[in-house]
Amino acid sequence: MLRYHTIPVTAFQQNCSLVWCDETLDAAVIDPGGGLELLSAEVERRGLRLTAIWLTHAHIDHAGGTGQLAREHGLPIIGPHPGDQFWIDQLAQQSRMFGFPPAEAFTPTRWLADGDTVALGRTEVSVRHCPGHTPGHVVFHHAGAQRCFVGDVLFSGSIGRTDFPGGDHGTLIASIRERLWPMGEDTVFIPGHGPESSFGRERRHNPYVRGT
Repeated sequence: MLRYHTIPVTAFQQNCSLVWCDETLDAAVIDPGGGLELLSAEVERRGLRLTAIWLTHAHIDHAGGTGQLAREHGLPIIGPHPGDQFWIDQLAQQSRMFGFPPAEAFTPTRWLADGDTVALGRTEVSVRHCPGHTPGHVVFHHAGAQRCFVGDVLFSGSIGRTDFPGGDHGTLIASIRERLWPMGEDTVFIPGHGPESSFGRERRHNPYVRGT
């Protein structure tokens, strides 16, 4: 079964999640925007074996620590979708613009597409392409655990920004309606910022997507 632990990192309090297979203790880190010392300490404390980095998208608060972490631990970088190449190319500029430490350049080991799966120990996680916040945004869904790591697509009571280059409000709403809601109302999602919620709760109460 999939297990996870979420650690807020960076000045943006971005939710970086450690996910692991509870049989093998093979682990991946989702969106290491920073706080690499915290992440490494948690991996060691739990006795996990870090095997990969998974990226939902390439904004600096989600991807800023990726190059360094991959280099220091020899990890493959999985994701996001190729639509986010623009944001990967802009990492150095993003670092300067938002006051982050310089981000090391990286090239994903494997790009992701809608319908792909990623393996973690003896478990498998599904990938859905959910553009709108960025063109190449993906989410990671484990049906058995009823959990979805949605990056900045959806938040408790809100949705992702669409005013950055490549963002589009209509596309984001379509991604939520067509890709997230079919995962089921009881599915709990881990957003890129803020507390967890469920898709059912957001459909009923989130003013940005209520009734979609």
